[in-house]
Amino acid sequence: MSGRGRTGGGARGQTGGSRGGGRRGCKGARQPLSQQRPGTLRKRLAGSAGTKGTIRGAERAGGKRGAPPPTNKVPPRTPSTVINPRRPKPSERNHKQLGGIGAWESRPLAKYAAEVFRRLHTLYPNAYCELDYTSPWQLIVATVLSAQCTDKRVNLVTPALFAVYPTPAALAAAQQSHVEEIIKSTGFFRNKAKAIIGLAGAVHSLHHGEVPPRMADLITLPGVGRKTANVILGNAFAINDGVVVDTHVARLSHRIGLTFQKDPLRIEQDLMVLFPRKDWTMLAHLLIWHGRRICEARRPRCPECPLADICPSSLIA
Repeated sequence: MSGRGRTGGGARGQTGGSRGGGRRGCKGARQPLSQQRPGTLRKRLAGSAGTKGTIRGAERAGGKRGAPPPTNKVPPRTPSTVINPRRPKPSERNHKQLGGIGAWESRPLAKYAAEVFRRLHTLYPNAYCELDYTSPWQLIVATVLSAQCTDKRVNLVTPALFAVYPTPAALAAAQQSHVEEIIKSTGFFRNKAKAIIGLAGAVHSLHHGEVPPRMADLITLPGVGRKTANVILGNAFAINDGVVVDTHVARLSHRIGLTFQKDPLRIEQDLMVLFPRKDWTMLAHLLIWHGRRICEARRPRCPECPLADICPSSLIA
């Protein structure tokens, strides 16, 4: 009996010693909690949460005997702490502060948008599309040519183009190389020549030589997107179907604080909500004129701007 006890005790002692020695001697031995990486500590704390009511689990988590093991769950955010990542705080956007409140934050956005429109319309009461045209056909061709080009340059090119090809049928039958020579100064002349010849063919064959006054028909024409269609509908047909969002409109909408979207379609949707339908065409003219004359991309002339006291991006201290 005594021999068996000594043998069993020795076996258990050897086994326990070998296990303990193996842990201390191996390369993957556990380090104290204070020296472990944060990720490993979190895993161990998470594992200790499963050993409920055990002294070892509580001690491993850093608690006292008899105390429930802590959990690693993050408490949910309350609505007051949730921040929309697409709408930073005014201080983060370097907005001008008026009495400790951002200029555009101090009033509802709809009222602010109405005030922006009123001031710009007072400054540019006769704003209009600066492309020269006498018919919807001439306007749609000039708009396609104005991509990545100034309106002044397009106005220098279109008289010669329409003198040679006055109708969609004539332009549809033109040689692309000859059209390229006429519009070469507008840039990307090969793509533009191909686009307006295809546009002329579609207008001639599908719409009997007349530009259709419907958005659904316009956007199916070659080289015509929603922006070009809004230009045609608003200026040639006096139909407010949307807002023209070109480079100037997108840039000023961001700078003035009317939208935080980057996609032109979403910018247009935001502007259509803020302004009444009857002002959509004029709104694009006002933003384009203001962007070309005062609110330039690189050097905005804020001292001359009528929006300087309410604009969140004003450089006037």
